[in-house]
Amino acid sequence: MKKAIPLFLTLATVVSFAFVIPNTVLSKQINVVIDAGHGGSDFGATSSSATEKQIVAKITDKIKFLNKNEKVTIHLTRIGDQFLSLSDRSALINKIKPDLVLSLHVNQNLNLSKSGMEFYIATESIANERSNEIAVELRNKFIRNTTIKSSEIKKAPFYILKKSEVPAVLVELGYMSNLGDRDYLTNDVEQNKIAATIVAFISELK
Repeated sequence: MKKAIPLFLTLATVVSFAFVIPNTVLSKQINVVIDAGHGGSDFGATSSSATEKQIVAKITDKIKFLNKNEKVTIHLTRIGDQFLSLSDRSALINKIKPDLVLSLHVNQNLNLSKSGMEFYIATESIANERSNEIAVELRNKFIRNTTIKSSEIKKAPFYILKKSEVPAVLVELGYMSNLGDRDYLTNDVEQNKIAATIVAFISELK
């Protein structure tokens, strides 16, 4: 009987691992495309201190660097300061067929008081429902992790959104024309927070 006890414990251990290991092996590989807006001759929103293309490129690089999750692969539409047409971007996205597209931008307005983040999904797309779910979750994540305010989810016929055959969200990270937003967007520490928030969100995708 004494010999039976160790044997029972061994079998119990084997059985317990049999239930644990498959979860690790079968966990989903997540592919995400980060689309850094503008680039090359297309500067996007500008100010005396920075340009939209520079800001979103820096944040995109930080996202790529901070991602240490082996189950998450980050793809970039543009690498470095290159011009890439909207059709080329959407063609690349649909070739990869990722679980999510995040298109990063910076806003600008003649009304200098306008500020805050804005989240957009397509007015029409085949993945509209899932895009909306993701946009809501991402907005909530930013509300919890950052100090900049966020608007409700909006719909717009942006090319990347309507041409992507997968869930896609366009994020306006703030207003270059607003002094407070501009200080936030050009601050290295705040850029790190933005990137870390996106990386954490991606890692939780299901």
